[in-house]
Amino acid sequence: MTTPILFRNLQLLDPAFDEPRGGYEVVVEGERIREVSDVPVSLAGAQVVDCGGRTLMPGLIDCHVHSMHSEVYTRKLEDIPMTLAAARGARRLKEMLHRGFTTVRDTGGTDWGMKQAIEQGLLPGPRLFIAGRSIGPTGGHSDGRARTSPGYACPCCNGMAFLRVVADGEDGVRKTVREQMRQGADHIKIMASGGVASPNDPLDSLQFTMEEMEAAVEEAENFGRYVLAHAYSAEAITRAVTAGVRTIEHGNLIDEAAAKLMAENGAYLVANLVAYVAMKERAADFGMPAVMLEKNDMVLEGGYRSLEICKAAGVKVAYGSDLLGALNEDQSREFSIRAEVQSPIEVIRAATTIAAEVVRRPGLLGTVAAGAWADLILVDGDPTKDVTLLEGQGRHMPFIMKGGAFVADRLGLAA
Repeated sequence: MTTPILFRNLQLLDPAFDEPRGGYEVVVEGERIREVSDVPVSLAGAQVVDCGGRTLMPGLIDCHVHSMHSEVYTRKLEDIPMTLAAARGARRLKEMLHRGFTTVRDTGGTDWGMKQAIEQGLLPGPRLFIAGRSIGPTGGHSDGRARTSPGYACPCCNGMAFLRVVADGEDGVRKTVREQMRQGADHIKIMASGGVASPNDPLDSLQFTMEEMEAAVEEAENFGRYVLAHAYSAEAITRAVTAGVRTIEHGNLIDEAAAKLMAENGAYLVANLVAYVAMKERAADFGMPAVMLEKNDMVLEGGYRSLEICKAAGVKVAYGSDLLGALNEDQSREFSIRAEVQSPIEVIRAATTIAAEVVRRPGLLGTVAAGAWADLILVDGDPTKDVTLLEGQGRHMPFIMKGGAFVADRLGLAA
């Protein structure tokens, strides 16, 4: 029988609040939150945890990660076998968990095997929602081949080929989408525009026809899944949302009309400003060529404005990081970057309640409420006043709980 855990002497920060509130106690039993009470709880036999007046809040959710992208310059992954790629990915996921991200949505490159390894307790990591391989057309953002390369023999010995797949034509897209879902994808990732970290496609290029995108959406929805689209320009966003895409990734060059269309269709934006800041600062040190860095500069400035445009239009914006290779250590830095144009509680909601909607788990994730999964973090202070408390590689988090188990614990609670 599972021993209940009673948390008391805490400031509760549920994202429904604008700031932490005292006078609450929280009971966890098994993998779930059993009770949230604003009066003292008497529970015989419970493990009582004195939180020392710290802030208790939901575990964080990052809606745009690439756990298998272990090189900043992705072409280097062509020399990485899957055994090494998996080991690197496992380490990246563990590090995410220890930063307080108890759930992540992988947007291309991570497979069912890694997800199962975490669910079976073979590897420590966050709850993992996967896209399988990102899908794009020949010459697009999913096509990372050098101009002289005719293609990859297979993905089994090539980390780059394992991450992405090329599909052309409506029938080709349908088959590829079905294959990713057969392999356990929770959502489907398509490329609707050019990208920064791809060699041959202009940033403002339009990728996939409307018919191809509509085919992807139809197949995903038939299977009970949804489509997310990599898209920068307003035109690419408009085409994707019109085709039925549910979430737009990046969206740095969005305009008011595209944002209005997103709001009317209930589409989400997953922004990740930290990726462009980190690439500008350090990507050249890891081999990223000038042509990619120039594209990065084109989208960096627009990222801040995209948040303001979406807020004015009523588009919900979730938290994302999208960091490649060694830049992944900056995952939590998105909080302070966004706080330049948003309030701390808005950024916190982006990484909790809004993110829970994106992964289709509202009420179960991103909240401290009865019946929710017991994914919790304890914070040394009030992150609504100092959002950098959610940064620092988890050093301001005395404990991190996932599914009722302490996965990081500086208070000795798991002993």
